[in-house]
Amino acid sequence: MKLLLDTCVWGGAKTVLIEAGHDVVWAGDWDEDPGDEEILTRAYREGRVLVTLDKDFGELAIVRRFRHAGILRLVGFSGRTQGSVCLQVLATHGGELELSAIVTADKRRIRVRTAE
Repeated sequence: MKLLLDTCVWGGAKTVLIEAGHDVVWAGDWDEDPGDEEILTRAYREGRVLVTLDKDFGELAIVRRFRHAGILRLVGFSGRTQGSVCLQVLATHGGELELSAIVTADKRRIRVRTAE
């Protein structure tokens, strides 16, 4: 799966996901942070699911109707566990994410908002 990791996601998650066979770009490798709107636009343009810790992307997608190729928001996970949590969520909800769902994963549950 093609993924774009937001700058707030631990950089080591990139390695975990690449080793599992995913095509991963980490915004932390860019020269500067272009801001949430541009990150979401780039992810959509490249057909990448955006992985973030930031709830603002949900607002951009739902309230402001920004196009996206799926958003996975991680809540309350330590940096070192973010890669493995992503793998677990992708295994169970990857199909929905590929259909532009917004998935929020925290330690108690996973919520899925399917594309309208």
